[in-house]
Order: sequence, then C-alpha cells, then structure tokens
Amino acid sequence: MDLPAPPDVVGTSLSGSEPYIISAEENRALCKSINAEPATDGSAHPVYYYIATQVGMGQTVAGLCEVCDFDVEVGPMMAGSKVTFSSPLMTDQPYRVEGEITSIVRKQSRKLGVMDLMSYELRLTLPDGTPVLTTVNSWVLPRRELA
Repeated sequence: MDLPAPPDVVGTSLSGSEPYIISAEENRALCKSINAEPATDGSAHPVYYYIATQVGMGQTVAGLCEVCDFDVEVGPMMAGSKVTFSSPLMTDQPYRVEGEITSIVRKQSRKLGVMDLMSYELRLTLPDGTPVLTTVNSWVLPRRELA
C-alpha cells in the first residue's frame, strides 16, 4: 500500500521562551501525592524531567499535534520516553528548555491502521547552557482519515 508522505516537520523548534522553575513547594506537593519523601538536598523528584520539559517547551500538546497536522481530539498516544541525566534536577533553579522534532515516520499498523510515529528531543540546561538532561519522547498519531 502506498502511503502519502507524513508532514514535513523534522527540525521544527520546540524551544521554550521562558525559564522553567521547579519550586520547592511544588516538589513537596508532588512527592506527597506519590507517597515519596522530598530530598533534603534541594533536588527535585526525577519525574520532573518529563514535567519540566513538556511544560517548558515552546508548544502545548495541542500545538505540537497541530504542527504535525494532527487533531489532538483524535488522541495522540505516548509510545516511549527515554531520559539521560547529566546532573540532578534542583528546586528553585531556572532551566531553559530547547528541542526539536527529530523524526516522523508514517506506517501501517495492524491495530491502528495508518499512523505516524513522531519523535522529539528536549534538552534542559542551566541558564549558562550547562546540560542537565536530554529526553527523547515518541508519540503515535493515529491517522484514521487515511485508513
């Protein structure tokens, strides 16, 4: 089956414009909600790798879907997330979020029909550019309109 090409979105910037700060209060609340003790050294819970990069990037979930010519109401699905830490996340520290869409591949799936597998990389750095973490997230975008 010949499938139409996916949207030409590789390289689209997802860099945020404002610093993201994990407040000590937010970290305590998150830790309490998952029955974890906040660290005493000021480090934030590691799950903030995902929260900080998603919230701090230059697109909302709906906006990222729109960039990919995908209706968020159809329901994007997370296919995976991999993170590499260079240093721990700290509370009350401003971070910059930079990133871009790195790939989009159109496939035929037995369960979903036609779908796009989209990956994007986000990097969290200190204001001076020192790397803190890199995450690669992959989403499945079902293309029911192409079935």
